[in-house]
Amino acid sequence: MAFITLNQHKLRENFNHLNDLFSSYNIEWSIVAKVFCGNKKYLNELIQLGIRQICDSRIDNLETIKSIKPDIETVFIKPPAKRNVARIVKFADISFNTEYETIKMLSVEAVKQDKIHKIVIMLELGELREGVMREQFVDFYAKVFRLPNIKVVGIGTNLTCMYGVLPNHDKLIQLCLYKQLIEAKFNKVIPYISGGASVTVPLIYKDLLPAGINHFRIGETLFLGTDVYHSRSFEHMHNDVFKLYAEIIELNEKPAIPSGELGQNLAGQTMSFQDTLQGTLSCRAIVDIGLLDVEDGHIRPVNRDMQIVGASSDMIVVDLGPNITGLKVGSLIEFEMDYMGLLRIMNSAYVDKRIDEGTFFYPGEAFEASTLLSVN
Repeated sequence: MAFITLNQHKLRENFNHLNDLFSSYNIEWSIVAKVFCGNKKYLNELIQLGIRQICDSRIDNLETIKSIKPDIETVFIKPPAKRNVARIVKFADISFNTEYETIKMLSVEAVKQDKIHKIVIMLELGELREGVMREQFVDFYAKVFRLPNIKVVGIGTNLTCMYGVLPNHDKLIQLCLYKQLIEAKFNKVIPYISGGASVTVPLIYKDLLPAGINHFRIGETLFLGTDVYHSRSFEHMHNDVFKLYAEIIELNEKPAIPSGELGQNLAGQTMSFQDTLQGTLSCRAIVDIGLLDVEDGHIRPVNRDMQIVGASSDMIVVDLGPNITGLKVGSLIEFEMDYMGLLRIMNSAYVDKRIDEGTFFYPGEAFEASTLLSVN
């Protein structure tokens, strides 16, 4: 079985770096843990870092977090589905909202459960995903403030995730101004301006973050050390907290291009090949992971002499190049992942999840040599 590892030491170093950064600017932050897909041992590693607040977009995962540490503050970070309202109130201390009718249902349920449910109201700032339109924002708040057992604790926005609209000083200033407007008009205090995400971190370094932005939601930068704004890695953070290992299950020298009439493959693609490859051979390894587990465009071998040349539902084919390290059947190939690759891998029940406590793998090492702790 292919497996993924989480390096405890590197995760803590990334966490400490971000925690120091946010503390120096009086910013509160929450870890977006959806990439763990509810894996209890990985979540336990996260909670042990000492974070006060964890976000997720799946209520099942928030329930798991509460089962590990009931007093941690949980945040549901997408507009709730009405059928999940009871569980949202039970397992999420805070939820992000954009629909008044849904908030009314949260209010009724909060009264029923004898709880105060906190909400952050999301504002549309151009990404065109979730968010109340700006011209409706004041009236929206006016109605919400009248609902029992609902406490508005923040104004927030989402940028970059769908269309790639980048945060900038002007957009975030708008968010701050709307918060000031709501507080002045309704004589209320709104504690959070949740305008920060991984993509917003570089604005801190450039002194472009408005002082009012006091809450960040961080996933990718913590786990992959990514400067999302510039699509690169931060030099002072680890980008290999997670590693993916797949075992070679076949290794043969084969022609570099297929023979026969080509139709569509499993993914609906019609492949084409360079004529210069005709008659050449390739040292090809098949590994025990496939499109069912991850899209091949979101992972790549750490060894740059290797290249993914094909994939099907359960197998990926890797050209080993000269194979100077002498890989053989049973050897492991190490892959790195981007954020979507990590998310898909973690969501696969067919990839083992392990804790890396300092074990190292060497070229040609067989799967059986692993001493990593399985957490499935």
